[in-house]
Amino acid sequence: MRRLRLLAPLLLLAAAPAAPPQAHPALWKLADADTTIWLFGSIHILPAGTRWMDPAIAHAVESSQSLTIETVLDQDNGKVAELLMGMGRSAGLPPLAQRVPPAKRAQLAALAKASGFPPAMFDGMKSWAAAIMLTGAALQQIGVDTAQSPGVEPQLTALFRAANKPVDGLETPEQQLGFFDRLPESAQRAFLLATLDNPVKARADFTKMITAWSRGDPAAIEKSFAEDPEFTPALRDLLIRQRDRNWANALARRLAQPGTVFVAVGAGHLVGPDSVQKMLAAKGLKVVRVQ
Repeated sequence: MRRLRLLAPLLLLAAAPAAPPQAHPALWKLADADTTIWLFGSIHILPAGTRWMDPAIAHAVESSQSLTIETVLDQDNGKVAELLMGMGRSAGLPPLAQRVPPAKRAQLAALAKASGFPPAMFDGMKSWAAAIMLTGAALQQIGVDTAQSPGVEPQLTALFRAANKPVDGLETPEQQLGFFDRLPESAQRAFLLATLDNPVKARADFTKMITAWSRGDPAAIEKSFAEDPEFTPALRDLLIRQRDRNWANALARRLAQPGTVFVAVGAGHLVGPDSVQKMLAAKGLKVVRVQ
């Protein structure tokens, strides 16, 4: 489950037990004379019933003319599945079981069976793609029903579309999956192995993450990443640093257009030394925390 915090909108975060009655996540603002960009760190799957739309966030949402998220995935789920199966398959791969330590193979077999996909299918999948395919079963192990636990992005998307406001993405689905496809095999196997985390510990770890996010504590969120042994420097560079740099460039360009936009990206992208805010600061642009 530690890996789930790294996988951006597809599977960046999982759900946890009971959340606080009213969450107050952090909110930032980047602005110039005629443009306001609200910057919000999201959780992609939340405990059912989580209330996070407090007055400050509601004001930012209502004042925004458009929504920007990491990538828009709900418009053609079939296309995303085709991309995953196309980019995520390769000939000549060793069986998936041989890509994890012997002590983890029984757990892998059980998870593959629980996923409902034919076990032989996984042998032809690249390690990163197999890990994504197994994520649903891993979530079920800790009692998470993704259908009943929509995260921030689906809720925001519904609000903006209901108001006939546009929703766009910082990345296309092809670009986002491409980040995982470029990972070295060692990093891909780390992702795969992290899917086999102990469910009890995974749930406890994520409870800490939800608590930190709910009280608007970026330092605690950053600490959870720093303590994650699978979050190697190579992973940080590809999944965090490079993407945050790209997004900071996009937001800097957006300042040239008058108006107000609400931007929601995974909370892990707004903490630490490689955060979007730090990337913007390097350009001489000041991001102010408003909550």
